[in-house]
Amino acid sequence: MSKIGMIGLGYWGNNILRNLSEMGVLATACDTNRELLRTREKEYPNIKFTDSIDDVLKDNGMNAVVISSPAVTHYDLAKKILASGKDIFVEKPLALTLKEGEELVRLAADNKKIIMVGHILQYHPAVIKLKEIIKSGKLGKMRYLYSNRLNMGKLRVEENILWSFAPHDISIILMLVGDEPVKVGCAGGCYLSKSVYDTTVTTMEFSNDIKSHIFVSWLHPYKEQKLIVVGSEAMAVFDDMTKEKLFIYPHKVEWQDGKIPVAKKAEYYTVELENKEPLREELAHFIECVAERKTPRTDGREGLRVLKVLEKAEGCL
Repeated sequence: MSKIGMIGLGYWGNNILRNLSEMGVLATACDTNRELLRTREKEYPNIKFTDSIDDVLKDNGMNAVVISSPAVTHYDLAKKILASGKDIFVEKPLALTLKEGEELVRLAADNKKIIMVGHILQYHPAVIKLKEIIKSGKLGKMRYLYSNRLNMGKLRVEENILWSFAPHDISIILMLVGDEPVKVGCAGGCYLSKSVYDTTVTTMEFSNDIKSHIFVSWLHPYKEQKLIVVGSEAMAVFDDMTKEKLFIYPHKVEWQDGKIPVAKKAEYYTVELENKEPLREELAHFIECVAERKTPRTDGREGLRVLKVLEKAEGCL
């Protein structure tokens, strides 16, 4: 079994720590915050902890490392770990520039190492099922996709809301459409810190007449994580804040006298899903790819496609 190291034990890192510990693959966990280390040591007394990145780089007992530290550190850490001969899993975003992301993907290829990006929603049972439904034709022709990722949560100054929240939805939309956008736009506002956007709306247009928008904000009165796909025959709603998660609305539009559109509403129904934790599925996939030398579903190239959209969107702000 592959032995995994990890760097970054904060809020999200703690979720990864829990899963890797339960899966029995964690060799060493690292964070430079010693107070945080002491807290994690009490919670996981059987795990080896260190505040030294070098301990991870030089440990020949592990062949892969998960990076869940702040986004601003991803590029430097990933570069060092790849150079040390280890596969990497990097939480989103892969890097904070497309150029840095491209360098990491080249370095991984040159060293024949696996690089996987933490676009967790591609491992969510509801998103996987939604892709199957779209492919089956039940929604008809896809016309429009839009998502809301909103919260009054952790506020950041090292990255804006676009880079913090939007990668998830960009990744999903690109996967569901199966193409890259021909046009990207973005607008937003800075209300707490100068030049740090707290809210953005990103638009994407695709060559097959499909359009989308992504609304993200950390200045919102309540938490919302919702993706809607509008098709010619039905509409689908992925609501990650509800128990059922995935809903189909078989609404249609009929034309009266061939001129006047009339909405024909129908009762929605829920879609049965497998009861699986997306993070556990994502990490299991990484471990499988490391063991079997397989290309991850969300590999470095997929990470670059997301970075490309992020840079184009930021260029519009």
